[in-house]
Amino acid sequence: MRTSRIRTAALATVTAALALGLTACGGSDGDSKAAGGDKAAGTSQSRSVSDGDAKGGAEQAKSGGDTKTGERSTTASGGLDEVANKAATAARQCVGDEMMVTAVHELADQQGDHLLITASNEGDKPCWVTSHPSVKLGDDETVLPLSKKDDTRGDQRITLQPGSTVYSAVNLFDYDSGNQTAQSFAIALRGADGQGGPFYSVDSKGDKPQFSWNEADVLNWSTEKPYDF
Repeated sequence: MRTSRIRTAALATVTAALALGLTACGGSDGDSKAAGGDKAAGTSQSRSVSDGDAKGGAEQAKSGGDTKTGERSTTASGGLDEVANKAATAARQCVGDEMMVTAVHELADQQGDHLLITASNEGDKPCWVTSHPSVKLGDDETVLPLSKKDDTRGDQRITLQPGSTVYSAVNLFDYDSGNQTAQSFAIALRGADGQGGPFYSVDSKGDKPQFSWNEADVLNWSTEKPYDF
């Protein structure tokens, strides 16, 4: 009986040992499979990242292409701007010899009496005028001041293409006593420094070309008529 118990115990021990061995082997296989799974997942993940890099590379290449296109577009735009700036810079100051200047006495003997000045570029190249013309009425050597209502515009340049026209006006204030009378005046174009050039004589035209004034002032050049009644 004692022997049977020992064998039973031994068998139980062997069975337990075998069970432990199988459990250990199972655990090892499980770990191996898990590791393999992780490795496979890692490989898959690696492939995914690699594919992403490939796509990213393609997108980057595409983006790079867009950037280059953008750069070319910007360069082209800059080139056009540069050409435009050079064209504007190429224009020189208008001189009296190439300008056709006329004057019409408007609203004679009425309130708002003025001389409408028209200046056209008769040359074959663009030129610019700035600020207001220097004007001397009749035999008076006094250069007329700029009108107070027009003194906020600054010294803007107006580029005149061949055949283009600009306008100014002399506002006449006649108080019927102690006034001066004339039928012509002298005009000069101002440069970038604000100084007037040589004066040219202009005859006034209109129904009543003769005009009178006690005081007068002048308006800036404009591409539109200052008074258009």
